[in-house]
Amino acid sequence: MSMEFNQVTSLFLAVLVFLIGAYLVKHIKLLDRFSIPAPVAGGLVFALLIFVMHASGIITITLDTSLQNLFMLVFFTTVGLGASVRLIRMGGKLLIIYLLAAGFLSLVQNTMGVTIASLLGIHPLLGLMASSPAMIGGHGGAAAFGATVEGLGVDGAVAVGIAAATLGLVAGGLVGGPVARYLLNKHHLKGEVQNDIDAHTFNEARGKKVSTTQFFVYLGIITFSMALGTFIGDRFSELTGFVLPDYVGAMLIAVLIRSLIDAGQERISFEFDTTLNDSIGGVSLGIFLAMALMSIKLWELADLALPILLIVSMHVLFIILYVIFIVYRVLGRNYDAVVMLNGMIGHGLGATPTAMANMDALTKKFGESRTAFLIVPIVGAFLIDTINIPIIVFFINLFG
Repeated sequence: MSMEFNQVTSLFLAVLVFLIGAYLVKHIKLLDRFSIPAPVAGGLVFALLIFVMHASGIITITLDTSLQNLFMLVFFTTVGLGASVRLIRMGGKLLIIYLLAAGFLSLVQNTMGVTIASLLGIHPLLGLMASSPAMIGGHGGAAAFGATVEGLGVDGAVAVGIAAATLGLVAGGLVGGPVARYLLNKHHLKGEVQNDIDAHTFNEARGKKVSTTQFFVYLGIITFSMALGTFIGDRFSELTGFVLPDYVGAMLIAVLIRSLIDAGQERISFEFDTTLNDSIGGVSLGIFLAMALMSIKLWELADLALPILLIVSMHVLFIILYVIFIVYRVLGRNYDAVVMLNGMIGHGLGATPTAMANMDALTKKFGESRTAFLIVPIVGAFLIDTINIPIIVFFINLFG
């Protein structure tokens, strides 16, 4: 017996899956502790249900996830629009150093992933999907690049990426604290000395009502970035033969547009509302991830479980050694450096919320670090994509 859901019903199921996931995260402490996203929790439950029905031969369910690409485009465009030049300038030289250190991590992760996969006799791009697309990119990056890789004929890429991203989230939450405390104890560091970076918070327009016209202004900015970005990306791919995913072009155009808005802010009397932008991005990411998780065929992962676990384990081992012996030194060998590397473990293996949770737990006990709470979210939330995504695209073209 088979059942096929149309586009509208599939969209409803994605929303329902998100809500179920939100309920699970709220009521299951383990999920909340490791910052498991609501669409991931709900989507995995749905995927498990589909797997059980498939394995038992009860029913085969087919979903129409044609809207997934649209929501993915919206999400990555809002990420680009979040790249505020004003915040980047506040971070100064230390932000650039942190960004380059995170970018080098991306390069090493992908090199390790494709190398281990080749040695194990599986497609190098599956090893790539268990690397920075999932580690640094999180579930969003895993689903997005997984779809691109599957479009090149490599089956199971999305499932591999999602599995690796989930393992990375857990590892990022478990490893960060012990590594940071080891360095604090070894070097006798405390959070007593404050930095000279002005870390005042910007007005995020929280609590303000948004009119329909205001919403459409931001929707217009987002859709224009998407339209122009996808057009340029398609033309670039046609002329060079180099695969440039639509969402990459859209994100880059969005970064450019946000820079122009910031530069002309006084002349046009328009202050970019990051709260509204992030809200649109959050909704899009939730539906996009829910659809990606819902359509995972878990039975395709059976033969890849051990390779995924091995690759992720190597990433965890490398980042521990990397932050202790290199990142700690280049960031200044002080308390702020320890808090920042604790954050890097969080978003280098999992996601920015994991990084923030890691730093919050550490600073509550050992003292404040305004520098870390300024720099890590800026890099982890969007700046790292300016390095990570081109590296991933390069590896996809190299091995695809």
